[in-house]
Amino acid sequence: MLQLSNLEIAYEPYPIGVIAPVFESGLYQEMRRLFPPLELMKFLPKHGSKYSLSEKYNAAQYREYVAQHQLWRDFHKYVKSDDFIFSIIDALRAHKVDVGLHRKSQSLATRWLKLLRNVRRGHLPITRAPLEARFEFAALPAADGYVVPHTDSPGKIITIVITMIEAGVWNPAWGGGTDILKPKDPSDSYNYLNQQLNYDQCDVVRTVNYLPNQAMLFVKTFNSLHGVQPMKGPKGVVRRTLTINIEQDEG
Repeated sequence: MLQLSNLEIAYEPYPIGVIAPVFESGLYQEMRRLFPPLELMKFLPKHGSKYSLSEKYNAAQYREYVAQHQLWRDFHKYVKSDDFIFSIIDALRAHKVDVGLHRKSQSLATRWLKLLRNVRRGHLPITRAPLEARFEFAALPAADGYVVPHTDSPGKIITIVITMIEAGVWNPAWGGGTDILKPKDPSDSYNYLNQQLNYDQCDVVRTVNYLPNQAMLFVKTFNSLHGVQPMKGPKGVVRRTLTINIEQDEG
């Protein structure tokens, strides 16, 4: 579904990709039309002023909403597939961004063989957690909505943020772009455990604008600092995104 041939990568300060357009036009319009309403979502003040509907937040409503729509059932199946996960990993590798994961090493048979080999050698029977993918419906109010600067949790490997907005509706003067950030204090740079910073502690390196039918993709690193500054839009307008995470369950 994602048009990965459109992927373009920037490498500083950490790997950031943009895919535009990310979906075929008709599919994108249908996804936008069937985006769930704000009242189904959970408010997450820890992250700024974010609303989320996902496997983690309002999970029962998420499952019900996905089950009600063939489009979202198909998208859920697609995102959960190994083919999707490794299409993203392989596309990054083709752009010289190698996260060190390969389809063969993630197979159940390979992981069992590694576990048995470790046991025979007297090592602790530990294997890396399998890769998983999930997606969330997310929203921010255009009036003062924001996301605090953060680097993402350690279990995440790749994040893809897809805009869900009709062309010509969003005024760029409102803001809404995702800022790529760098801490002003170098001692805050090594932040693998996702300590949040304030915007006044950061410099904006680049902003990926909030544009229709576009995805921003980035790799989780110790310095993958990003956020959304408080927006200046009208009340009643919502910045909507579809976010996909590829991750390993760290338990």
